[in-house]
Amino acid sequence: MHSEHASPVARYPKAVLFDLLTALLDSWTLWNRSAGSEQAGRAWRAEYLRLTYGCGEYVEYETLVKQAAKQVGLPESAPQVLEDNWLELAPWSGSVQALQQLRHHCKLAVVTNCSNRLGQQAASILPVQWDAIVTAEEAGAYKPDPRPYQLALDKLNVSPQDAAFVAGSSYDMFGTAAVGLRTYWHNRIGLPLVAGARTPDFESPTLDSLVWWARRFESTSQP
Repeated sequence: MHSEHASPVARYPKAVLFDLLTALLDSWTLWNRSAGSEQAGRAWRAEYLRLTYGCGEYVEYETLVKQAAKQVGLPESAPQVLEDNWLELAPWSGSVQALQQLRHHCKLAVVTNCSNRLGQQAASILPVQWDAIVTAEEAGAYKPDPRPYQLALDKLNVSPQDAAFVAGSSYDMFGTAAVGLRTYWHNRIGLPLVAGARTPDFESPTLDSLVWWARRFESTSQP
């Protein structure tokens, strides 16, 4: 017997793109440890984000990390400690499970604001077969410039309306709005929405709702 309240058939996006260093991996802890304290790490990270989101065209990632450390008064050793311990980046709880569940339904890609070398290393920490890994170096620009997102879509041969993005920072919303990607914001540490950024389609401090959100892709599409 048909019911008007029957659950709609699941329809996942053709691809889900991920921010890597904030949405999937806990880079906050590594930055804080490399800086010597949480306060110093937050200040360093904030300055680095300001530099990357402001420069547009790609400038060597490692150079910006060093510049940000210097500008907030950290010793020259801090960036080297960060790089030496890069492979100690740990997945957020729920990251691996969500990726493994989505793997059966969607193409998976990374769009990350770092160099090719460090981006590939960080992506390899997660036990998943990526369909594309796009770095700011390869795209020639840092997010939220539209080019990194678009390059990932081109590699996957998927249109923006058939894909979703999982952000770690609300700065990403500028880029996803420009490209036309629906966005799930994994706002792990409860940051406020950056002024002028579009409200994400879904926001959560965890990835626990990601698969549920993704499987409702068609029913949550915007007109």
